[in-house]
Amino acid sequence: MPTGPVRPAAVTAVLAVTLSAALSGCGHGGANGGAGGETPASARASRDAAVRTALRALMADGAAPGAAVLVRDARGTRFTAVGVADVRTGRRIHRNDHFRAGSLTKTVIAATTLRLAAQGRLRLDDSVASQLPGLVTGQGNDGRRITLRQLLTHTSGLYDYTADPGFARELSAAGSRTRTPASLVRIAVSHRPSFRPGTDWRYSNTNYILLGMVIQRVTGRPYAEEARRLVLRPLGLDATSFPGTRTTLPAPHGRAYSGADGARRDITDLNPSAAGAAGEMVSTLDDLNRLVAGVQRRRVVGSAGLRTLRDTSASHGRYGMGLFPVRLPCGITLWGHNGEIPGSYALAVSTADGRRALAYRLNSGARPSSADESALLKAAFCPRS
Repeated sequence: MPTGPVRPAAVTAVLAVTLSAALSGCGHGGANGGAGGETPASARASRDAAVRTALRALMADGAAPGAAVLVRDARGTRFTAVGVADVRTGRRIHRNDHFRAGSLTKTVIAATTLRLAAQGRLRLDDSVASQLPGLVTGQGNDGRRITLRQLLTHTSGLYDYTADPGFARELSAAGSRTRTPASLVRIAVSHRPSFRPGTDWRYSNTNYILLGMVIQRVTGRPYAEEARRLVLRPLGLDATSFPGTRTTLPAPHGRAYSGADGARRDITDLNPSAAGAAGEMVSTLDDLNRLVAGVQRRRVVGSAGLRTLRDTSASHGRYGMGLFPVRLPCGITLWGHNGEIPGSYALAVSTADGRRALAYRLNSGARPSSADESALLKAAFCPRS
């Protein structure tokens, strides 16, 4: 898929993971409190109604049969679902349903990498070649000139393997095939880089595939195991998993779809190895809320690590490390990530202090418009005038 300056995509039409980066067209501005005479109860009801309306628009926009959102703030936790989780049975989406979270995997991988750096197991300015010698080479690619920091910030210049036409055709013909991380990197380095390392920014799933390989190289254990140890367990993300090559979802779960209406196809079962450390994770709305809020509350990386994760200087404000900023018109900046993989689209964001968080999902991989996504976030986070 094409990459744009406002919502850079990171997927192919078949299996991939997506970033819809900034929603930064929202801009900045002020906001007033509730309308005169409005009671707290009526204000809450009005906000919840606005969230439901925005969620319905997202479902229609993404051609998904169902959508759900979970909002956490000082008033508690509110779950809202519209549409259906299964078009055959009419089952509704449940709050504890598991689904594929796509590129929200990158938030976990970035936090894991920073935890290892804090332990002295690696340095962010290590070259890729020093950790994975001889892997990134050819067609002008040179792992000796690319740092782990540049992988984390998408400033490496490496081609995104999911954009390779042959890769897309192979996936379409054999979606259950297992792919190794090294094979995905080989696809990427068969293309020339987009730019010299550190001179520009472009989202590439290849970067996080390599980070997963680095984590295994320095620890001697799979990246999924290290991510569970260093991030998932400390945050209590008991419903989040890395399926590896497992094609089925944990129970409970609904179905996942591609296409729309009469052309809709059930693609719930798939082999996520082609997404790997860039997007294989399975989670729930509750866990995604805990993930983004927990990172913002310094529960896994500490204050210095959080500053590093939120440093967007290399991307000119678009992306930090496994996180991107979402700036709303009412002056609030949210931090989080989104993910798109066949049959699922999700977004999870939190305020900078971690006290308010939102996660929503669609049971289709069709990406909604930035305007409709922004409308949901404004309804949930901005004071109503």
